[in-house]
Amino acid sequence: MSTADTSSSYPRKPQILARESVAKSRLFHVESLDLRFSNGEERQFERLTGADRGAVMIVAMPDPDHVLLIREYAAGFEDYVLTLPKGLVDPGEDIVTAANRELMEECGFGAHCIEPLVELSLAPNYMRHRMQVLIATDLYPKRLPGDEPEPLIVETHPLEDLPTLLLRDDFHEARAIAALYIARDRLRDEKRQSSADLL
Repeated sequence: MSTADTSSSYPRKPQILARESVAKSRLFHVESLDLRFSNGEERQFERLTGADRGAVMIVAMPDPDHVLLIREYAAGFEDYVLTLPKGLVDPGEDIVTAANRELMEECGFGAHCIEPLVELSLAPNYMRHRMQVLIATDLYPKRLPGDEPEPLIVETHPLEDLPTLLLRDDFHEARAIAALYIARDRLRDEKRQSSADLL
């Protein structure tokens, strides 16, 4: 049975009985939902909502074996972390344009080639935020002013050295880890296919 065939066996989505705004700030909106599930159970859930503008994360490769990572301050951890460049999609932008702009702002490079890789979510029980991950290659120097409070440190790391990166205390963002593993496996498959085509 295919994945599409199994969807009919899932329970019906819960009915929303009430929706209330609990708190709001410049960045976050907390919403309370009263839900009734298909078996009659009722629960109250809270979730973060937002503008749903979309966001991008970029696996930028200056050459076929390395990736650019940035070091930036993460207020949630009150410390600096190593991660991939990322940011919100501005009004009127598509994800490729947004990714190229963020790459220029955060890393000082543009890319002649940017391809969508995968869509990731984070804590879907509490938020509906989605991140579009893209691979950027054929880079060229280009700096745009960004909104960061201080210059970001850009580091170059071997893509095949992910196990070593995971041992570091400053590299732990789940979306960045997933994006790098997916990109690495995609590139491995492409290399294998290219080698097979040459035989």
